[in-house]
Amino acid sequence: MYMVRKVSAYLEQWKYSKYRKPLIIQGARQVGKTYAILEFGRTHYDNVAYFNFQTSETLAATFEESISPAYLLPILAHISNQTITKGNTLIVFDEVQLCERALTSLKYFCEEAPEYHIIAAGSLLGVAVNREKHAFPVGKVDRYTMFPMDMEEFLLACGEQDLVQRIHVCFEENTPMPVALHEAGLRRYRQYLAVGGMPEAVARFIDTQDYLQVRHVLDTIQMDYLDDMSKYQETTNEIKKTRLTYGTVSVQLSKKNTRFQYKIIKTGARAAEYENAIEWLVSANLISRVYRLEQIMKPMENYKDIDDFKIYLSDMGILCAQKDIRAEDIFFMEKELVDFKGGMTENYVNTQFAVAGLKPYYWRNDKGTKEVDFIISLKGKLIPVEVKSGSNVAAASLNEYLKLFHPSYAIRISEKNFGFENGIQSVPLYAVSCIRDQ
Repeated sequence: MYMVRKVSAYLEQWKYSKYRKPLIIQGARQVGKTYAILEFGRTHYDNVAYFNFQTSETLAATFEESISPAYLLPILAHISNQTITKGNTLIVFDEVQLCERALTSLKYFCEEAPEYHIIAAGSLLGVAVNREKHAFPVGKVDRYTMFPMDMEEFLLACGEQDLVQRIHVCFEENTPMPVALHEAGLRRYRQYLAVGGMPEAVARFIDTQDYLQVRHVLDTIQMDYLDDMSKYQETTNEIKKTRLTYGTVSVQLSKKNTRFQYKIIKTGARAAEYENAIEWLVSANLISRVYRLEQIMKPMENYKDIDDFKIYLSDMGILCAQKDIRAEDIFFMEKELVDFKGGMTENYVNTQFAVAGLKPYYWRNDKGTKEVDFIISLKGKLIPVEVKSGSNVAAASLNEYLKLFHPSYAIRISEKNFGFENGIQSVPLYAVSCIRDQ
């Protein structure tokens, strides 16, 4: 089954750019990095020379001998049994975090052999590379972060090309979807919550329509993540704290105020004890952190409160697996889920923003009584985004924000259809991936 991934458009621009450098694609394990790279190589190059530092024991030894492109290229051609030619061969270094010398070699490929096309992929580059031993090739590489599939990629994998086209038209024109198609979109959205965007989980769902099999895939990925926490941290105490932090994200999202609270990890826990664990998880692309804005001004990064933030998991399927939420619970939104629905929907929206390259923040008033879920920058304007898990769109917090800051417009994400009224653009939950800064 072929899966359309948005990274493909970036890769095509990279291939033909006159400013092209060796490319590093990073992202959490199992998000589809290798598949996307190899598929791109198959369709855009004469051949692919693929090297995996996890499966080849002798490969790293070659880089220990020398990292000069002139030395490496003939040996790599021999190892891969591929002719490596300028511009016609895609060279792929997979699991590059396991060989720091290979990572460093990208600097020399950029400087001494820029006509060769190289992509390196790594799952834990942010935490696994010991930069004291070998310098990271700063300024000598292009970088791209991959995330799990977003809602649009999920729809395309499910064969919903026509629905995707209609969604884009309705989004651009602020015109309602036909009722039947709107309901179909919401049904697919609920499926996405249960399955998530991990390509293997999506493929298993499409092949079997069996949510138990999907959950087995997700549980396996979770175990791999926990193993990584043990493999790439030095002390048992660090491993324990990181696992504790990761395991409580879903609990944090169940609270009415989803602001991150250390006491939920452990009674009496303090920021100083667990901030390294949070940094590790962010660097591994397993979670993302959204800060509160102290002032609604640009650049937003200058006005964030570093002690006040929310944390979201990188994938919806893993979130539901971690919380042991069944597909039936999501489809019917059981009353038992009432405390979790808001946080789960916020998490979903944040995953879509990540793929779109948006960096959201959030706002709370001085009294702490009103809160807007996200503030994003679109075409240079700061746009408030209110998220609702259902069709009840009463929004006292958003109304207060509008009175205080008078934004160009606001976005409300909910089960309601497309529309635009009183300065608020209504975007259905299944169309969040349309919100992009382009």
